[in-house]
Amino acid sequence: MASITYDKATLQYPGADKPSVNALDLEIADGEFLVLVGPSGCGKSTSLRMLAGLEDVTDGAIRIGEKDVTHVPPKDRDIAMVFQNYALYPHMTVADNMGFALKIAGMGKSDIRTRVEEAAKILDLTEYLDRKPKALSGGQRQRVAMGRAIVRNPQAFLMDEPLSNLDAKLRVQTRTEIAALQRRLGTTTVYVTHDQVEAMTMGDRVAVLKDGYLQQVDTPRNLYDKPDNVFVAGFIGSPAMNLVEVSLTAEGATVGGRTVPLPRSAVAALSAQGQTTATVGFRPEATSLTSSEDGVPFEVAVVEELGSDAFAYGSFPGVATEPGRDQLITVRIPGREVPRKGETVHLQVVPDELHVFSTETGKRVSE
Repeated sequence: MASITYDKATLQYPGADKPSVNALDLEIADGEFLVLVGPSGCGKSTSLRMLAGLEDVTDGAIRIGEKDVTHVPPKDRDIAMVFQNYALYPHMTVADNMGFALKIAGMGKSDIRTRVEEAAKILDLTEYLDRKPKALSGGQRQRVAMGRAIVRNPQAFLMDEPLSNLDAKLRVQTRTEIAALQRRLGTTTVYVTHDQVEAMTMGDRVAVLKDGYLQQVDTPRNLYDKPDNVFVAGFIGSPAMNLVEVSLTAEGATVGGRTVPLPRSAVAALSAQGQTTATVGFRPEATSLTSSEDGVPFEVAVVEELGSDAFAYGSFPGVATEPGRDQLITVRIPGREVPRKGETVHLQVVPDELHVFSTETGKRVSE
């Protein structure tokens, strides 16, 4: 087991006009479970493949422990990779699949069997050791792929969207198993996913990437509570944070003809930069229904009832949401107070739950 360091690691493919991964600076502690997350094409899988040695770093360095592995062949990096498509040998039994890398390394049969049986016990695969992969379910095959990684006892596990081929229910179950297994083994793990819910529930820390740049790395709670910029704010959380462009006043912001108070320090900082608008963010759960005297008018378009709670989707009259995003605002309301479609209700946003971003840069404004 070891720490992992990306030191301004960059990869630009020949003929490309910009790097796929741009000066990635990231420290992963020994034993940490770090998740790389972001939309398709953000560079997360490329970053993992650079660490595995499957892609050549064009600038910067990568270290595993104290060893610089930037130009070390994959087989000499002491890492184990778990892929999206399992990559099992169909003609081999589960036991042979799990022990194949050890066999290639020249380990004795009895030692291989011991390690395979230990891993199978951890993964609840003991009764399947003599079966072929085709006789297993998708979840069992993924556990075999995990077992093949575990028996090698590597310094780090690298996982590239290992759950994306599973159905929704099995995906939830298996991600819980992987997180529990990692804590039990204490092996440094770098896990790639495009599913931010998966990232938030599994990682000790989460690194958010966009267009090859690291946007923010922090604990799931801090990413949710204090996103560094508009992209992270809109990407982390389900449903996503609402982002609304507003006009600034001395007291705060004008939303739907009403003044919503903002932190004075944020308003002062934006005013000092000569900005007359800001992007204000708030989570769906940071709202409550109130009277017309105290709230901002909200026109309901669609209601999604979930039993104890409901989500209402609609808009603030005369207010444009952040460009490029769905034009609907999402609010969570009690299941017993569900408004009708087309009804105009009044909302109050908890002041402490408001996030203020610069409209020009998209960065969070200090509060």
